[in-house]
Amino acid sequence: MRTGVAGAASARSLEACGDDSGSSSQLLKFRQQEFAVRAQRRAFALSASIEDVLVAAADRASERLKRERPEFSAATLNKLAYCIPLLFGVGAPAALLTSVSTIMLCALAVLPAAFRILVVVSPTQGPRRASSAIAHEALPIYTVIAPLHREARVVDQLLSAIEQLDYPAEKLDVIVIVEADEPATHAAITRRKHRLPLTVVPTPPAGPRTKPKALNIALELARGSFVAIYDAEDRPESQQLRRALETFRSAGDNLACVQAPLCIDTDTTWLARYFTAEYAGHFDVFLPKLAGFGLPLPLGGSSNHFRTAALREAGGWDPYNVTEDADLGMRLARLGYRCGVIESTTFEEAPATARRWLGQRSRWLKGWMQTFLVHMRQPQRLFHELGPGGFATFLLVVGGNAFVALVHPIFVVGLCWSVAFGAKGSIDAGLCGISVIAGYWPSVAFAWRGLSFRGVPDKLRILAWTPLHWLLLSGAAWWAAIELTHAPFRWNKTEHGVDRPPSGASTLVELSRRVADLQRRGELPQIWIDATYNVAGRRRLPRASA
Repeated sequence: MRTGVAGAASARSLEACGDDSGSSSQLLKFRQQEFAVRAQRRAFALSASIEDVLVAAADRASERLKRERPEFSAATLNKLAYCIPLLFGVGAPAALLTSVSTIMLCALAVLPAAFRILVVVSPTQGPRRASSAIAHEALPIYTVIAPLHREARVVDQLLSAIEQLDYPAEKLDVIVIVEADEPATHAAITRRKHRLPLTVVPTPPAGPRTKPKALNIALELARGSFVAIYDAEDRPESQQLRRALETFRSAGDNLACVQAPLCIDTDTTWLARYFTAEYAGHFDVFLPKLAGFGLPLPLGGSSNHFRTAALREAGGWDPYNVTEDADLGMRLARLGYRCGVIESTTFEEAPATARRWLGQRSRWLKGWMQTFLVHMRQPQRLFHELGPGGFATFLLVVGGNAFVALVHPIFVVGLCWSVAFGAKGSIDAGLCGISVIAGYWPSVAFAWRGLSFRGVPDKLRILAWTPLHWLLLSGAAWWAAIELTHAPFRWNKTEHGVDRPPSGASTLVELSRRVADLQRRGELPQIWIDATYNVAGRRRLPRASA
């Protein structure tokens, strides 16, 4: 398999620990522009109120990418382009009327699955061993950004997790972004006792009211050489920042981002348990292989760790893309950067009801459709910048995620019709069956491997729900395609803190996952059974010693 990101790669010199610096002419020009812009902002800030400063920051956060790099912004897409996914889905059933078109539609459904399987089964070099621990005095300032919107239930949990990070307090730059018209979350932040200094930034209530816009505002204020993003429901492992830094230091300067695997610990419904399986297959099986081949990574929206200079050079996040993480991963690849995966888990909560699950998943799929349409405006340029392997990854992972989910029910109906009525000619039962299995098989195989990796029991009971899960996934895809035509920038908020199991059950689930992680990394102490003499009973009793 040919791998790597081609075309745009260039030499960059960025310090892994300490102040950012650059030697390439492109980066030097970027820094000069940034210096001039910051000088203008300081002059404005000295003569303006804090409200004016925040409004101006929000305006820049919304318009910068759109204004400076319109080809990368979802805001500049033609309105007719937003109808393409829906037109594709509506027109797909007509392909089953002839054998040739059925074969072509089947190929569109099978190729993404075949690509995923090829990536996972192909051998790669093992992950590069991280360098030794970084001395305390050499640690750089690390910015942690937490965007919050209607998250009063989980604020204390998130801030407690950030406070437990193994990193010097004086070198942590924690920025919490909250909507200005949201008093409940503000109150939840102010009434708790903080062990770290926080910068709480109220976001002006102006459109688009999306997470990436809030992140862009925080990025302007970031003091750190590195930036980490955590969602409201996140609980990262305490060593995560250090592991990310060690990976950055041992890798080349073109490593712009590392993704920490996400693990679901909600165990209240079958849908939440299947979410655990999905994440295990995606973050523990598929993404590490993509990173091993140097292919573009569709980032998860949380536990991303960036070089701040590279993130700013890329233009930050697209505030008009509702799956800003996958879009940013592709944009970084087009600029010649690469992304990696580290061995440090962030535990999360999953939506456990169908209503909340559909709302979240439809937003994700809508964003993947946006990302596909944005980057495919210039396919030749995209091919040149990503190279053959990167271009295939974009088509079959970014495009495949959304479009395969759209056509899946068509193949299910075709297969059931053929089996029930024995129809011949117009619908080929064999091709429909292959297409359905192409969706199920990689999902089950990757999830099974990921769940085994995480030490999760009852895998068969969890994965038996795969056919129903795929039907729900298709429903979310159709919801996304319809909403894309009239509300492309609408952010369907996922409520957190409502699906947590009782505290004892949650603790046991998380403890079992952490023990499995320690065992996997070879960091679990071995227990040896020794013998000691019981004087009173005149017999030898077992004694455990670590």
